[in-house]
Amino acid sequence: MKVLRICDTTLRDGEQAAGVAYTVEEKLEIAKALVACGIEQAEVGIPAMGSEERAAIRRLLALGLPIQWMAWNRARRADIDATLSTGVDWAHISLPVSDIQMKAKLGAGRSEIMELGKAAVNYALENGLTVSIGFEDASRAELGFLRELMETLGREGVRRYRYADTLSMHHPGGLQERVAVLLTGCPDDIELEIHCHNDFGLATANTLAAIQAGAKWASTTVLGIGERAGNAPLEEVVMAWKHLYNGTCTVRAESLKSLAELVARAAGRGIPEARPLLGRLAFAHESGIHVDGLLKDPRTYQSLDPQELGMSHEFLLGKHSGRSSVRQVLRKEGVEVSEGLLVSLLHRLRQTAGERKRPVADWEVRQWALEELTQQHEA
Repeated sequence: MKVLRICDTTLRDGEQAAGVAYTVEEKLEIAKALVACGIEQAEVGIPAMGSEERAAIRRLLALGLPIQWMAWNRARRADIDATLSTGVDWAHISLPVSDIQMKAKLGAGRSEIMELGKAAVNYALENGLTVSIGFEDASRAELGFLRELMETLGREGVRRYRYADTLSMHHPGGLQERVAVLLTGCPDDIELEIHCHNDFGLATANTLAAIQAGAKWASTTVLGIGERAGNAPLEEVVMAWKHLYNGTCTVRAESLKSLAELVARAAGRGIPEARPLLGRLAFAHESGIHVDGLLKDPRTYQSLDPQELGMSHEFLLGKHSGRSSVRQVLRKEGVEVSEGLLVSLLHRLRQTAGERKRPVADWEVRQWALEELTQQHEA
């Protein structure tokens, strides 16, 4: 059974999302929550941003948490010096690798990027850092060049590489094929990390496709918070890997909800009600057919047990509810009614929900039932 390894970048790429800015205290709390959730490695930030960022990173490292922290760098000595000043052990060094980015960002060609990468790697390694190399815009890069980079930098001592779908240019089939080709014949100790953005809503699917093709690490953010449309959501990647691919991971599912709530508050973003897995309505049911099936056997309309995430099913009373839903709610409220009254209440429920365009509260239906029972008794 293949183990999925997570390098979470909520504290780095997550904070690069438009309008997101964590306080130092929020970063410390998020760091603790990541560890409590079972994350084994995470990006801590960008030391080259300035003294405040470096001070925050030092405070975070001072917590002594059992996790590997990685700092993000450009292929510059000044960036690496900034990382060294924080005490972080891992330096992630990003290189633009598509012809478009190499020319536009640095006015460089492939040979110049190769030499730039070698110089940065050697400087970081000589100063005791463990190095991860990031292939920025790998989706639009020529595979032969990526392979040449891996072979060249591998001879310098690099064993970890990040394939970044920076602009969300891949679909799962294409990415799976490229990753498989890229890793063909690579030494066993070479580890590839997949970093996907979500512009087309495919970050989770692309991440899983790359892992299936041989990548060992997934780069994620909590709730997918990140630049533009975001990154691959930690919770989706982990739970899909477990339930759809029968894989394993160190992440503790029961801690994902509290972690997501913490990050959402810090980011100033709410968790959408119907968000997969962690939204308030992710396990909510209104349809009478679904509720009836769930009451008979949860497996009828349940792909996973919500208790695994510390959540539970919720039956909402609305326009599409059936008799099973109303009966279940009334029994929970300690009220038994006849079949005839049940039909009458269901009719009223559907009419009311349709007019309001929202569910009807359980207590309200209970009140209707008690009113009807009182009238029947008095009659």
